[in-house]
Amino acid sequence: MSIPQTTKPLAKDHAKLADFILFSQREFLLNLSKELNRDNISFAQFFLLSFLSTSKEMTMTDIARKMGHSTAAATGLVDRLEKLGYMERTHAVDDRRKVMVKVTPSGLELVARLRDELQNRIAEAMDETAAPDAASFMTNYRMLDEAAALR
Repeated sequence: MSIPQTTKPLAKDHAKLADFILFSQREFLLNLSKELNRDNISFAQFFLLSFLSTSKEMTMTDIARKMGHSTAAATGLVDRLEKLGYMERTHAVDDRRKVMVKVTPSGLELVARLRDELQNRIAEAMDETAAPDAASFMTNYRMLDEAAALR
């Protein structure tokens, strides 16, 4: 059974987009890795900090669920970040058995600094791109982001 002609170029475009994403991700993550090493935290710890920086506080169970980890693995991430002073744990007022986790001010500063560094790297890459191409890329990105949000 042959694939209709109209879908062949689309599949080729998907492959090119996948290659672009993998290459870009690699480049940006390598630079991010240098910053993370300087602050002695892992990618998983940074992603947890970033995620929690937008929340007031969360339970360990919710953290594990959102991160796609077991509760034990999430506890290990939080332990390390707590020792570094980037997170703190408390007990819920209504149920002392619940452990609540929130990012400390120094954790928020770290996330902001690393996000700024990543944003600057992206801005540099976009500055090296022709203006119409950069604008087209951002338009397409927004459309993909909206489509993904609807899923």
